[in-house]
Amino acid sequence: MTEDFDDFEPQGEDQVLEKISALDDAEAEQRAESLRAGLSDYELDEEDAALLAGLDAGFEDDDEAGLDPVLAIVGRPNVGKSTLVNRILGRREAVVEDTPGVTRDRVMYPAEWNGRNFTLVDTGGWEFDAKGIHQRVAEQAELAVELADAVLFVVDATVGVTAMDESMMKMLRRTKKPIILVGNKADDQRTDSDVATLWGLGLGEPWAVSAQHGRGVADLLDRIMEVLPEFSEVETTDRRGGPRRVALIGRPNVGKSSLLNKLAGSNRVVVDPLAGTTRDPVDEFIELGDRTWRFVDTAGIRRRQHMAQGADFYASLRTQAALEKAEVAVVLLAVDEVLSEQDVRILQLAIESGRALVLAFNKWDLLDDERRRYLEREIEQDLAHVEWAPRVNISAKTGWHKDRLVPALDTALESWDKRIPTGRLNAFLGELVAAHPHPLRGGKQPRILFGTQASSRPPKFVLFTTGFLDPGYRRFITRRLRETFGFEGTPIEVSMRVREKRKRTR
Repeated sequence: MTEDFDDFEPQGEDQVLEKISALDDAEAEQRAESLRAGLSDYELDEEDAALLAGLDAGFEDDDEAGLDPVLAIVGRPNVGKSTLVNRILGRREAVVEDTPGVTRDRVMYPAEWNGRNFTLVDTGGWEFDAKGIHQRVAEQAELAVELADAVLFVVDATVGVTAMDESMMKMLRRTKKPIILVGNKADDQRTDSDVATLWGLGLGEPWAVSAQHGRGVADLLDRIMEVLPEFSEVETTDRRGGPRRVALIGRPNVGKSSLLNKLAGSNRVVVDPLAGTTRDPVDEFIELGDRTWRFVDTAGIRRRQHMAQGADFYASLRTQAALEKAEVAVVLLAVDEVLSEQDVRILQLAIESGRALVLAFNKWDLLDDERRRYLEREIEQDLAHVEWAPRVNISAKTGWHKDRLVPALDTALESWDKRIPTGRLNAFLGELVAAHPHPLRGGKQPRILFGTQASSRPPKFVLFTTGFLDPGYRRFITRRLRETFGFEGTPIEVSMRVREKRKRTR
C-alpha cells in the first residue's frame, strides 16, 4: 500500500465529543453561517450553489393511500400465467421458462390499467393430489385465492379442459370470489372455437387471449377493472404507506424463507432442502414489535452471476432490484458454515446499494464452542469493514431471538434517516481538524472550509476543501462521525469538492 492510502493515525487524545455535546445550537449555527459566507471568496460552480441553497430542505411524509385491490392469477403448471403477468405489467418481472413449475411462491406486483392501481399476485402451478414441493406450491395458490379480491383462472386453450382444471374449478367455486376465466395461447382466430368450449366449465364467458403476443389482453384488463373493487376488501395493510421495507438477502439455502415464515407465523414461502427454491422476490406484511413491516424474501444470490442459467439468472437480477426498493437489508449468514467469499460479496452489494444494514447470524442454536471460536476470528477478519452494522444471533427454524430483529432494524433505520444540523457538523469538523490536522503534503496542508450533509438515506456529506484530502484521512473523518453522532447500521459517504480562491480583480 502506498502512503496515500494508509489509514490516518491520530496522535493523542481529544475532547471532540465533549466539546460538541456542550455546544449551544445557536452558537454553532452562527459559526457555520460565518464559514458559509467565507465560501464567497472561492470559485463555486452551479452545483455548489444548488447544494448550498438547498441546505434547509426537508422531507415530505408519504401520503396515506387506500389499499389497492388484489387480483390472483391461478392455473395448472405451464399454462402461461407468468407470461400473462409480464404482459399485464408491460415488463419482464415474473420468471418465465418453458419448464413447468418455475414459479413456486405467490408473488405480488404493483400494476396499473387506465389510471387504476391494483396488485397482481402470480402463483405456482396448482396440482391436485400433488406431492412434496408441488403440494406446497398448490397450498400457496389456494392461499393466494383466499387473500384476493378477484381471481384470474388461466387454462391452455390449445389443450382444452383437463381433469386438473376441473379439480381447480371446484376449489375456486368454493371461494365465492369473482372468477374470470381465461383461455390462453389463443394466438389467432382459429383457436377462438377452442376457447368457446370452455363455457362448459360453468364459470361464465371465457376470455380468449395470447399472453405471448398480447392478443385480447386489453379487453381482458377492461373486464378485470369492472370486477375489482375500488379498494381491497381483503388486504389489511397499506403497502404504499408507512411500513418500512426490509430485504432479506443471503446466499442460497441460508434460511431466508424459513425466517420469513417464522416471522409471518405461517408457511408463507415454499421451503425445501433444495438450495435455490425461492426464485421470485416475495413481499409479506408482518407485525413485529407492534408495528407493520414489509419484508421482501429474495432468491439466493448465486456464486457467479454469469454462470447462473435461466430462471436463476433473472432471480439474481431481481434480488438486486429488491435491494434497490428496500430501505434496510438484513443479511443472513449461516454460522454452522465458514464465512465465504460469496457472503462477503453479498454484504458488499448491500453496502453499495446504500441501504441500512443488519447482520443476522442464523442457525445460532447449532453453534458449539469450537465453531464459536473460529467464527469470532472470521468476523474479525472478514467483517471488519461492517463493524458498524448491528448484529443479531437468531435461529430461523425455531424463531429464537427473532424479537431482537426489531431494535436492530430501528437502530439501523434511525441512522439511515439521520440528519446532522449544519452548525453542529461544522463545529465537529473544526474541533476534529484542530486536534488532528491533515498531514502536510508537499509543504501544503489542505483545509476544510465548510461541510454539509447533502442528503440522508443514506447520509452523504460534502466537504469544501482547499486541497485533496487523503483517503486515509477521509476514512478517519468517517470513523469519527460514527463515534460522535451514532450512524450505527448505515453506510455513510464523505466526498469533497476542492475549490480555489477567486482571483482578485483590480
